[in-house]
Amino acid sequence: MRTTEGAPLYGRDPLLRSLVPRLTGLAYDERSRAAREYRHDLPVVLVTGHHGMGRSAVLGELAARYTGRLPLAHVRATAAESAAFSPAPSDGTAAVAATFVEILAELVYGLAPGLRRGFPVLLPGLFAVSGWPRGNAERRDAACLRFARLLLACRLAGGDENGLRHAWATAVEGRLAATAARDDAEPGRAAVTAAVVAEYTGRYRPAAAREWYGRRFPQGAEGADPLVLLGEWFRQGGDYRHAAEQSLMAAFLHDVAASYGRLRRWNREPWPLVLLDDAHCAAGQNFLELLLEHRAMPVRPDREELVVVATRLGGVPENAPAAVCRELPDLVTSSGWERRGLAPSAGLLAVPLTPLSRDDILPLLVPARPAPPLHPYLASAVHSLTGGHPAAATVLCAAVLDAAARDIDVGPRNLLELHTQDGRPVTQALLERLLPDRRQRDRLTLLSLARDSTAAEALAGHLRLQGPDQLPANSATDYLEEQQWQQRTRPDRPLVTDALLQTLLVHEARRISRGAEDGRGWQEIHRFLRMHHAQRGESGEADALRHTLAAGNAETVVAALAEEFQSEQDEQAAAHWLRCLQYAATAPTPPAGEWTDVRMQVALGAHDGRHAELHEVERCVNRLLHALWHVSEPHAEPDPDMCKAVGEELAYLSPRHPSWHAVLGQAARSWPAAARKKRPFPIPGE
Repeated sequence: MRTTEGAPLYGRDPLLRSLVPRLTGLAYDERSRAAREYRHDLPVVLVTGHHGMGRSAVLGELAARYTGRLPLAHVRATAAESAAFSPAPSDGTAAVAATFVEILAELVYGLAPGLRRGFPVLLPGLFAVSGWPRGNAERRDAACLRFARLLLACRLAGGDENGLRHAWATAVEGRLAATAARDDAEPGRAAVTAAVVAEYTGRYRPAAAREWYGRRFPQGAEGADPLVLLGEWFRQGGDYRHAAEQSLMAAFLHDVAASYGRLRRWNREPWPLVLLDDAHCAAGQNFLELLLEHRAMPVRPDREELVVVATRLGGVPENAPAAVCRELPDLVTSSGWERRGLAPSAGLLAVPLTPLSRDDILPLLVPARPAPPLHPYLASAVHSLTGGHPAAATVLCAAVLDAAARDIDVGPRNLLELHTQDGRPVTQALLERLLPDRRQRDRLTLLSLARDSTAAEALAGHLRLQGPDQLPANSATDYLEEQQWQQRTRPDRPLVTDALLQTLLVHEARRISRGAEDGRGWQEIHRFLRMHHAQRGESGEADALRHTLAAGNAETVVAALAEEFQSEQDEQAAAHWLRCLQYAATAPTPPAGEWTDVRMQVALGAHDGRHAELHEVERCVNRLLHALWHVSEPHAEPDPDMCKAVGEELAYLSPRHPSWHAVLGQAARSWPAAARKKRPFPIPGE
């Protein structure tokens, strides 16, 4: 299966091939009907997930499969206020809408050609709420362009968009000029609304629509034009606007229901499909809330069968306690959704997009043409590195295949050194996608090297990373929360808690800080962080050693560990020593230009001759540290010789300490197995 962009899309079949066909009544990739799971009450499918999990790709795939086969509208909500109304792009991507009215307009534009009846009730309502401030030519032209496109989509007018836009602008301005001459005053926005409604009424005589809106307003409004009143309430804001938007939503659903008469239902024509991307934005949230409110009404005059598949960044909204959640495998035969209660959120069927499995990743590494065999554990390495994150896995696998086509050997340990086909480093390409804000991305790249939020704030002060409104680390944390990467962390917790994001940020910091001479070089940053943690005494010892090793100064770390080993301490100190050893070995490796990777050679004793002056215990600690450092890389398959070396060196040290032999002996037995299975190293006694 492939997305509209040509990239493979795996692991989403239960949603694409099972659930959506049962909702629409139309098979996913066959010209045949599908048995419907629901009638008269359909759930709103909310697809959730983080950046890069494939939310937009799922909607893009549905749009590609169903366009032309049923009435379909594909819209992306956005937080930015749009300057002008724009039609659905012709390239198959989603149209963009920044307000509730813009979303409705895009839905009309997409659905009207397939619904035949058009939107006779909604359309005059959209005209009524699309006024503009008197004298604002830009807003007037944007609104009149919307009028033109809506009329063309509903087959109420002919000609071209610009000509129709100009005709409407001229007609409304003429009515306003007449009003000003009659009342001897400059007309305001209310007059614009009245002029737009009068022009629409004069052209299309929407008597049925006016009667429909008239039934939705209180008796006190009797005598007023309900369309003008609709526009006034919308412009007034607050509760009035909410009531006006409820009327627009009801009109939209009424028109959809009326488009499916008895004959179309007998013929089992597929239901219309709305694809709403980024529904966590304000416009998307508003649309879904109004839709769910309407469907939760005890008495619904219209039972429309509109299939809505929306996406949301993050998880299910906190204000949706009655939503039904289902995993992808649960959707194969039946979703199991059933409305329980009258809460609006009971109409939600939430489906989180789960990470890809190793089996899903393996097909991504199949070359398009004959090529040399790839490393046998690349799929496992990509899965370990990305956690099955679809965007990261797809980019990395494409980079692997591109490198293989150019006869570049790729192994698990150099995956992050690859480049995309356009020449960009893969970490840069992925971070631009996962962290869209460049300023925060650049800030997080450096601060990710810190142990926790407190250290990150100290580093920000050292690097003079100024924030416009608050402390840089707090601003970065707020951004990560906003982008749904994590919940707020305590000062003693890592600034970035997502493993993939942390790995990418650290590698990008390694890449950009190589040879930097502005105080932001790799060595300078880790030197500062080592001093920061050293000031904390014993509680900061493990962190200080880790930053020392990250700077490539293994000799200092070995000397500190060997000195502590040889001091007379009781058995309880052994756990602290092992914790320092294990945590130091998780240090990121220095940039390649500043350091040569000889960890395997050192661990196997090839460099012992260079340290003949050292005590054998110190040489043993040196071998042990380098073996642990080598096996601790999270995305690489542990080397069997390195795992064995960890156990042998701990076994050698065990009888050479008067009180630690039992603890070290236990670690000698458990740590090699933990390394082979890529599990945390157990600390005896903890």
